Formats: sequence, C-alpha cells, structure tokens
Amino acid sequence: MLDFLILLIFVVVSIGFGLHARRKASQNLEEYFLAGKTLSGWQAGISMAATQFAADTPLLVTGLIATAGIFALWRLWIYGVAFLLMAFILAPCWRRAGVLTDAELTEIRYSGKGVLLLRILKAFYYGTLINCVVMAMVLIAAIRIAEVFLPWHEWLPNIMYQPFYRLTQFFHLDMTSAITQLHPSIASTNNLISIFALLAFTALYSMTGGLRSVVLTDIFQFTIAMVGTLLYAFIVVKKIGGMDELIHKLYIYYGDEVAQQRLSLFPPLSQCFIPFVVVISLQWVFQMNSDGTGYLAQRTMACRTDQDARLAGVIFTWVQILLRSLIWVVIGVALLVLYPVTIEQFQSADFAGQREALFVFGINDHLPMGVRGLMLTGLLAALASTIDTHLNWGASYWSNDIYQRLICQAWQKRTPHRRELVLVARLSNIVILVLAIIVMMNLGSIEKAWLLSLLFGAGMGAVLVLRWLWERINLYSELASIIVSLVMAPILLIWVTDEWLRLLYMAVTSSLAAILITFVTPPTHPHVLKKFYERVRPVGFWHMSAQLAGRPRGEAFTKFKFLSRVTLSSVCSLFLILTGSVRLLLPIPGGFSWTSWILILAGLVLCPFWIGKMRLMNQEPSEKY
Repeated sequence: MLDFLILLIFVVVSIGFGLHARRKASQNLEEYFLAGKTLSGWQAGISMAATQFAADTPLLVTGLIATAGIFALWRLWIYGVAFLLMAFILAPCWRRAGVLTDAELTEIRYSGKGVLLLRILKAFYYGTLINCVVMAMVLIAAIRIAEVFLPWHEWLPNIMYQPFYRLTQFFHLDMTSAITQLHPSIASTNNLISIFALLAFTALYSMTGGLRSVVLTDIFQFTIAMVGTLLYAFIVVKKIGGMDELIHKLYIYYGDEVAQQRLSLFPPLSQCFIPFVVVISLQWVFQMNSDGTGYLAQRTMACRTDQDARLAGVIFTWVQILLRSLIWVVIGVALLVLYPVTIEQFQSADFAGQREALFVFGINDHLPMGVRGLMLTGLLAALASTIDTHLNWGASYWSNDIYQRLICQAWQKRTPHRRELVLVARLSNIVILVLAIIVMMNLGSIEKAWLLSLLFGAGMGAVLVLRWLWERINLYSELASIIVSLVMAPILLIWVTDEWLRLLYMAVTSSLAAILITFVTPPTHPHVLKKFYERVRPVGFWHMSAQLAGRPRGEAFTKFKFLSRVTLSSVCSLFLILTGSVRLLLPIPGGFSWTSWILILAGLVLCPFWIGKMRLMNQEPSEKY
C-alpha cells in the first residue's frame, strides 16, 4: 500500500505541473517548446540529466558490466567530452541563434535552393527516425520493469482486461521480455496495458504544459530517481556485507581473472584494446548529439541568458557522468554477486538482455516496502522524463519545420495561427508514440537498440560540430553526411560483424564525403555568413565572416583557443575525479589506494582553473534574442 501511495503522489504531482503550465504553453510555439526562454541554468541542466537518466540506462549499465566489465562504461562516459564542448563553446551559440529547432538552424546558417530540403530532411531524420529508435529503447526498459511489478491480470476485472487481451491476440503482439514465468500472451497483454498507461500519463502533462511542465516534472522525477537509486545501492551492498565483502565475494564466485576484468577500468591489452581505443576516440564526436543537436540544444535555447546556457551544460555533464555513474557502478557489480553467472549463461545468446533485467529483479527481491515503491517510482519517473522530452522535442520538428515551414509557408503560402501550431504540436505527439511502439516491437535488447542508434548517428557527428567552427562547411556538406549514413548503415549491418569497425567505417566514410563535397560545391553566400556571425558570434575559423561584420579577422579563433583550453581542463578534471572515485569505491585487491586519492586530488586541483574562467566569461554582457 505504501509503494502504491508513493507512485500515486508522483502521478498526481506530475499531472498537476502539466495543468499548471497549460495556459502559457498554449500561447505560441516559443512558449510551448522553449518555455518562453525563461529557464535558469540549474533547471535546464537537471532537466537534461533527468532525460539522460532514462530507465533504460541503468539496465544498459548493468548489462555492460556483466558482459565486459566496468571499462565498457567508457562507452557512456566519453560523451562527457561532447557535453563539455557543448557547454563551453556551443551552448551560448545555440541560444543566440534564436531558432526553435536545430533543423531551423539550417536556414540561418546556409544559403542555396536546397536549404529547405535539408531542413525538412533533418526534421524527419532526427524527429522521426532517431527519435523513435531512442524512445523504443526506453519502452523496452518499460516492458522489463512492468512485467515484474505490474501484474494487471491479477488486478483488473475481466471486463476491463479482456479487450486488451483480445487486441494482443488479434494483432499477434509479442511484447514479452521473457523474464517472468507468465504465459507470453498474458505477459504481452500486461505489458500493453502498462505501456498504454505510461504513455497516456506522460502525454497528458507533456502535451498540455509543453516544455515548462516537462522541466518541472523532470526536476521532481530526477530527485526521486536519485534518492531511490542511492538507497538501492546502499541496501544491496549492506545485504552482501559491505564494500570489502562485495569485492571478496566477486573474486570467490568468478576467480581472479574474471573478477579483475570486471573491475578493471581498462580492457585487456591482448583482447580488445585497439577496438576499445578506436571506439572511445571516435564515439564522442561521431554521434547524433555531438554538438547538442536535439533536446540538449532545446534546453540551452530555452535558457534566459548565455551564462545560464553554459551553466546548464556543465551541471548536466557532472551530474550525468560523475554522480549517477558512481551509484550505478556499485549496483552493477553488486548484482554480479547477488546473481552469480555460470559459464553457460556467459555463452547465452541473450545474456546481455538477461543481465539487464536483473536491475529490475534486484529491486523486487531485495528492497523493503517503501524503498521498493520509491525505486519503482524512480524508474517510472526516469521513463517518463525521457519520453516527455522526446515527445516534446519530436513534436517541435513536426509543428515548426514540417507543418509551419513546409506545408503552410512553402506550399500553402500562408502564415498559420499560433494556436493552430500548438494544436498540431499536441497532435503530433500521438503520431510519434505510435511509430516508437512499432520500432520497439522489432528490437531485442537495449544494448542492440543503443548500438543501432549509434551507427545511424555516427555519420553526422563531425559535420554537426564543424558547421559551428568552420565557415566553409555548407549545405551540401550536411546533405552528403546524411545520405552516406542512410546508405552505409544497412551495408555495414549486413557485411561487417565487429561493431567498432562499423563505427570506424561510418565515421571515416561520411566525414571524407562531407569534406570533399565542401570543396567542390559553392560556399555559403557571404551575406548569410555575415548575418550568422553577427547573430550567433561563433568561434573557430570564421576569418572572412568576421571581416565582413567589421570585426578583427582573428577574433573567433582567439576565442576558440581560450574556450578549448577551458573545455580540456574541465574534461581532465571530470575524468580524473571519476576514475579515482570508481577505483576508491571498488579497488582491485593488491592495488594502491593512494593512487585513487592522487587522481581525485589532481582533478580537484584543476577545478579552480575552469571554474574561474567560467566566472570570467559570465561577467561578459549577454545579449538576449
């Protein structure tokens, strides 16, 4: 009863946020998608972290630790480089651009007849293809959580349950994760009801209140999720007998070689060192959010000042990479001890999916009443915080780029009413939900879905960053990277088995194609570049644009060097503290604890440098758009 009460409070508060923000959100698209550009830095940063917390991520972390070891988490941690690059260099640029979506940026950054085509292509590519794959990952996690905790066949009367049961039978829906002993048809029906309830609840407050309600609920949801996860880690470690006993039992159950591999922060030199280096060297930039494109850019665009946009990126990165990772790593290793793995299970084809599900089973098996309710609510909150963001973000493309720009302005030659656009935004949420469910039913484990999204995004990353740093990047550069990605992805999936080689081939091919196209196609018109430079004030190689705007030729490059040093010092600080903290929490027997303290101390020593530079940057006047 206590567990249900906690969940009920969460639902009521979240819906209340949506209703509270409904009137302002209904005024126009800027109010609906950017909260009227009133977000503070900490609000936007925590909202980003809540979205990235996503209930699928702790399950993914659990699977990665079980299948490879802690070192595999560098696949997630390395994104900290891109996040801090966005925070210090790109976040203020996004805000100053004054656009509603990243697709809209193409029309102020480029010139040529194909600009509108690129804008619409990106709206479909990100708002539909990429967005629905990410939401499908979240819904897979929702199924695994719901199948354990939500036995609707026991709770609902037959007259309410049977329509859903007949629906699953009629369409032959297979929505079971096969992690319980329930009959597949019963499990599928239960999961269908759970998905319907979750999406209806999330859509209710996100569709009514827009980004304001999304951010408010994100902050509330993130607090619940972090508290619940921290209690989860504390309880499972205490059940094992403490951190020392956790390490001791890991070595007893798995032997020295396997246990040390699971605790290592680096891969074995003899097995996968080169693939590991290639992946983490490329993945942070060759990915679909390399410059913040998507909901990260949306949050920075919604900030009230440049300083808030920059602070949002920093808060998000440190909470995302350091704070939550330390908790999840402990839980992931503890679950290896609480649920030992046999040699046969290691060799199982569905091993990753089975281990991912243990994050949920651990909640059900080991947490007491109240804490279990808090953790379940936290997982549902994490699910909701990701779904609400992707609904709001995806709907922005459909209403702003596709409906307003293409259908109304380009085809019908009219200006749509602002309330008409908000209505389209709300209705497009339904379309996105249906497509995400279809994608979900054709995916296996969360890890497989994640790898698929990485492959599709890998072809775009370099160009997305370069368009901010180099004035020569043009319309055709982005078109080339998208086309190469769409063509290469199915070829690589069929013919290349190693995931690191797929990423390498995709990154090299798409980047070379984009750069070659850049030099053989017309540059962006100088008038467009001048207006963009005056409006956005980008850094990097913008010599001609700076001169056209009456600014010193090397102004942008000087700023770029300064901001690069600040970014690098922040990256080093983050990773030094992270690695030292992980090694301190989960030491390898026979190691030296003082090395962990040296790493942490070195990271802390670097902090005043980049924090001081941030304060210096914040003293500069911020222009509002």
